[in-house]
Amino acid sequence: MTSPLPAALKLDRETTDIDRVANSYYDKLMELDPATATIEGIPGHETEYGDLSPAGTLEFIRAAREALEQVNEIDPQDDVDRVTLDAMNESLGLIIEMHEAGLGDWELNNLATPAHDVRQVFDLMPQSTQQDWLHIVGRMKNVPQALAGFRESLAEAASQGRIAAARQVHLLIQQFGAYTEPDGFFDQLAQRAAASDPTLDNTARAAAQGARTAYADLAAFLRTRLLPQAPERDAVGRERYGLHSRAFLGAAVNLDETYAWGVAELDRIIAEQQRVADRIKSGASVREAKSVLDEDPSRKLHGKEELRDWMQELSERAVEDLAKEHFVIEGPMRDLECMIAPTQEGGIYYTGPSADFSRPGRMWWSITEGESEFTTWSETSTVYHEGVPGHHLQISTAAAMAESMNRWRANGLWYSGHGEGWALYAERLMAELGYLDDPGDMMGMLDGQRMRAARVVFDIGVHCELEIPQRWVEELDLTPGTWSPDSGYEFLRHNLAIPQGQLDFEFNRYLGWCGQAPSYKIGQRMWEQLRDEAVARGESLKEFHTRALKIGSVGLDTLKRALSA
Repeated sequence: MTSPLPAALKLDRETTDIDRVANSYYDKLMELDPATATIEGIPGHETEYGDLSPAGTLEFIRAAREALEQVNEIDPQDDVDRVTLDAMNESLGLIIEMHEAGLGDWELNNLATPAHDVRQVFDLMPQSTQQDWLHIVGRMKNVPQALAGFRESLAEAASQGRIAAARQVHLLIQQFGAYTEPDGFFDQLAQRAAASDPTLDNTARAAAQGARTAYADLAAFLRTRLLPQAPERDAVGRERYGLHSRAFLGAAVNLDETYAWGVAELDRIIAEQQRVADRIKSGASVREAKSVLDEDPSRKLHGKEELRDWMQELSERAVEDLAKEHFVIEGPMRDLECMIAPTQEGGIYYTGPSADFSRPGRMWWSITEGESEFTTWSETSTVYHEGVPGHHLQISTAAAMAESMNRWRANGLWYSGHGEGWALYAERLMAELGYLDDPGDMMGMLDGQRMRAARVVFDIGVHCELEIPQRWVEELDLTPGTWSPDSGYEFLRHNLAIPQGQLDFEFNRYLGWCGQAPSYKIGQRMWEQLRDEAVARGESLKEFHTRALKIGSVGLDTLKRALSA
């Protein structure tokens, strides 16, 4: 393959012993998790899943321990080595620490569990050739074994008193029950396989039936085994929250100071929204201004196809413009596909390119049932968040750097605080560069920023049971004292301008996936601090962005040390 690396992303260095340990660890991870290998475009295990049982978990922990022992016996040869050593100690050390604290896959939520991963890998599997469909059918046949391992892990954790909150168990019973519907996801996949290759008809239908039955068995297990024992309390407490916060940020933060900053940041954003509202309609409130935007026919999109085409056009224009002056975007890094997701669960997400860029980066929109009308003003900054200069630029840069550092740094490491923090930083940056001068687009960006600030307050406040600020007690007529899920829901309803279905999804997600949602805004805060420090040292924005993105998706503490060095 011709190297996809732009000249600005090339490093003149030889592979070091630390690189070899990191590469070996990455290869081990791909061996233990073949579904992720498929997502990364690594051939050889297209029909397989990893072992989701307790024995499989121990293999991951053993691999982390061995890699740490090996890498800490080696002296770093250059700055890349020093960052890799720092990142491996931070990341792998925390994996082991969380395992020893009893945390793991039993901590269920409505978006990211091993059972979600089992289904979602099909979205990224090629569907062009007969061999592609053989792989898809082969993997469908292995869904029951994968989910049986996951049930075993849940059962072992339950025997030790570790069970997710009842709210999350209820949600997954509903979600996984939907996967079992006749003519649902797996049956439709089987039908497409048979249409592509009629000889696969019987095998594909049997595989789909097996996958549906496996999800039905999992839902029954959740309902009969876990739900009767599941605790009603959603809050996880400060100690458990602190570990999860570190896992998503790659940094330890003072939770009380961060909570107070979140409150102040939310107030600042609301005041900025009010100023923009006055530009949209003199004297209008934020709510009135958004109604004006909603009623503007020039800002409406009708149907999935029109939404997808608009996303594609906007993202391509951003790539073209930003590559001229502000960022290094060359070769296959310019390829970004906008897709409508095959599910109806809600949410927008990005999936990176394969390691060789044969599969491009993709922006996915999961449209909830009944949604058919969309507004451009509320989603323009989302396209920048998921695409360029957000996730696509960040992740494709890391993938392009694989040849110059190591595969683990380039493809195997991801921190929400780094990645989502960068994407939020990118939204605000686009405003600074003049791409959100339209007051409607600016209001949409601020709505997203308001949501992210509000969930810093909600997530830390509810899970650590902190005091509700008096302003919100009065404005929302809440019972004074500490946050509860009920008071938190009213707070979110006031600050998240999204449909009821999405609001419920987000609310439940925050309760089940503690520390993840605040990492976006906290990460943005850290990116802005690092940028300001670099500019104060005399770096241009392009120099800072290129240098920072070339480091890859390391933890934010590692990033700070690397940029300072």
